[in-house]
Amino acid sequence: MRERGYQARFVSVDRVALLQKQISGLRDGGLFDDVFFQERLAWFRFNTPQDFPNARSVIVAAIPRPQTRATFTVGGRRRSLIIPPTYTAYQQIQEQFEHVAAEILGRKGHSVARTALPLKQLAVRSGLAEYGKNNICYVSGMGSFLQIVAVYSDLPCVNDGWREPIMMKSCDGCDLCRRACPTGAIPSDRFLLHGERCIVYHNEKKGDIPFPEWMAASWHNCLIGCMHCQRACPLDKEFLGWVEEEEEFSEEETALIMEGASHDKVPATIVEKLEHLSLLEDLDKFPRNLRVFFKKPSKTS
Repeated sequence: MRERGYQARFVSVDRVALLQKQISGLRDGGLFDDVFFQERLAWFRFNTPQDFPNARSVIVAAIPRPQTRATFTVGGRRRSLIIPPTYTAYQQIQEQFEHVAAEILGRKGHSVARTALPLKQLAVRSGLAEYGKNNICYVSGMGSFLQIVAVYSDLPCVNDGWREPIMMKSCDGCDLCRRACPTGAIPSDRFLLHGERCIVYHNEKKGDIPFPEWMAASWHNCLIGCMHCQRACPLDKEFLGWVEEEEEFSEEETALIMEGASHDKVPATIVEKLEHLSLLEDLDKFPRNLRVFFKKPSKTS
């Protein structure tokens, strides 16, 4: 896996119960907003798959991922917007990792299965990653420009490096991410993020849900997601220029998107570009998200 640029760890499947206990404890302690929990965390599954009863371990890995860029034009004005790491090709990267893990372990007669676990907790507790104050995972040599992936395996894991969640030592005395976050999502009185105040949480909602009144348009900085805290972090400095995939939408294409045209009403060129960016399913969010960067063009008769 290292030859492919991955970093990975094994943990015993028995550790999954501890992940569940951690998440339940935070919820029971009132540290999760109820709506945020139901929308973003209720999909976790802590039981091993019924069709994979011999799970013995979990393999968790970090895969380096770049930013991508999408450029839109309104009234002759072009605006390039960043899409943070993990959005583009998210499912493809997960499937690629599953294939690689299955191929490697299959040589020794072992198998893998997909997980639905809290990946950041798993990565940090396994020793693969550390938390920043922004609650984002950091891995040596990758900063936070990465995607966490995991699979169950029937390969035994007798000893692992399981540990309590830890924050990076470099965060001691550093307050840059907290000061860079305009919504106050990164608190000073506790470690856990106020997820319900995060820009990411709000601009990933369904497109017919407006942004809260307290959220200023000037705070938005990405087509979807947010990069405020990552751009401020010294450990991400060398990765900020890493942008690979790009797509440009013409003025006509931008107008169709901002008018809220559905999948079956936009031309194939838009569909192809959004599929390339792995954002076709988010099409309904873009009229709302783009309006914070452009005035919505008026319809012509």
